[in-house]
Amino acid sequence: MVLDFSWGVSSSAYQIEGGWNADGKGPSVWDEFTQTPGNIPADPNGDVACDSYNRLDEDLYMLRALRVKSYRFSLSWSRIFPDGTRSSLNQKGVDYYNRLINGLLANKITPMVTIYHWDLPQALQDRGGWENVDMIDIFNDYCDFCFVTFGDRVKLWMTINQPHSIAWLGYGLGTIPPKIKNPGTAPYIVAHNLIKAHAKAYHTYDDKYRASQEGLVSIALNADWIEPKDINVPREVRAADRALQFQLGWFAHPIFKNGDYPDAMKWQVGNKSDLQDLSESRLPSFTEEEKNYIKGTADMFCINHYTTKISSHVTGQLSPYSYEQDKDVAVAWGLRRLLNWIKEEYGNPQIYIAENGMATKSSTTWDDSARPTNLMT
Repeated sequence: MVLDFSWGVSSSAYQIEGGWNADGKGPSVWDEFTQTPGNIPADPNGDVACDSYNRLDEDLYMLRALRVKSYRFSLSWSRIFPDGTRSSLNQKGVDYYNRLINGLLANKITPMVTIYHWDLPQALQDRGGWENVDMIDIFNDYCDFCFVTFGDRVKLWMTINQPHSIAWLGYGLGTIPPKIKNPGTAPYIVAHNLIKAHAKAYHTYDDKYRASQEGLVSIALNADWIEPKDINVPREVRAADRALQFQLGWFAHPIFKNGDYPDAMKWQVGNKSDLQDLSESRLPSFTEEEKNYIKGTADMFCINHYTTKISSHVTGQLSPYSYEQDKDVAVAWGLRRLLNWIKEEYGNPQIYIAENGMATKSSTTWDDSARPTNLMT
């Protein structure tokens, strides 16, 4: 029997809104990234996207026609605060989100709001972005504004979408904005600030708004399922678990377990730091006070999941769970195994699958019969 199940759809501001500079909106790091030739093949951008900013009524009609029960969407930080701070408040941006939220409720659709889905105001990136510890307070002020402005109607909040992607892809590999390639140290600093920023925003809601608004607050984490290369070889099983700890546990362990990073991370990064003759680990540490502050700062477990990969103790690498690398990766049972792992690792929390899908090539997407079959398997 399925209890408390809510079928919904989701989007993010930069992917659908367009109107990148409409009505006082400021530029974000994604505007800067996509408008710079060469960053993306064929140089597409989200200047117009689905034009949801100008076609909101049509979007609400489609959501009603789909008969969805909930809609997860994100707020564009730079549409509300063009330079990232409250002093730059753009009322037209606030009006847009009020229209969206009110329209959803009028159609009996529950709004589920992501406060930050990667599109940092460029003005804040110019101040150091998430490598700057000041971002913790700046983000909290933005969240506080969102809670007080929309929280009378929004009861499901996610502070940050996929902090692992922000830290690793944005500051490690540099494949997404802000396109910084410093895998040795920057992702750990960024992740540390993201975790503390989330925790502070959670406590702000808890202290100021929960009693009157009665909402729930969490953070949207992402994880592949990591399958051991050989389940009969203990070191391969440990390698798979270690990979999960470095992806999901990096953020879930502090928030859902004990306020600190997984032992596997502390041991591995610490050892490599010693081998590099560094005076301290590249993985920052939390004080005992910070651990207590961070632990338990989520009311539900929100997970984004797309595929399954195989880990190998020998190579230390991850490869798609497919013997033919040119084919799409569709592993329906990986989601079930991931959910079981979360249940065992974090004490059976209430889980929201905030994103789930299957990446395909355009030729496959045009004939999309495989995707729903995969998801129902």
